[in-house]
Amino acid sequence: MKIDKKLIKELVANLDEFSLTELEYQDGDKKIKVSKASKSSTEIQKPSKVTPSNKAVLSDDDSGVRIKSPIIGTAYLAPEPGGKKFIEVGDKIKKGQTVMIVEAMKTMNHIPSTNDGVVKEVLVKDGQPVEFGQSLILLK
Repeated sequence: MKIDKKLIKELVANLDEFSLTELEYQDGDKKIKVSKASKSSTEIQKPSKVTPSNKAVLSDDDSGVRIKSPIIGTAYLAPEPGGKKFIEVGDKIKKGQTVMIVEAMKTMNHIPSTNDGVVKEVLVKDGQPVEFGQSLILLK
């Protein structure tokens, strides 16, 4: 199959013109997909800091610092059922201290605090499903 460079260039130009990050074109059995990261998606992510997979996402707001889930999974507030919780409201915590576990695909991921602070509120319940970027803990 011969590559149609003119068509690809036109599709890439459409990405910019219509502020798209991905575009797919199909004509019969010919299918072309072009994609790229856009500046607007980067700007949207700037308010929160994305860190490696087992670390929490940090976001500041007027009510305090929010520690957000870095993954989709099930949140557990203690290392084992009926065990002592990692943190309680009012606890002083240090950066790097485990605040909870998020289980994903039968893997227990310890979620460390990304900041020093005092636990103002625990925003999830034990055993609750959580989404990527969902607020887990609010620190003062």
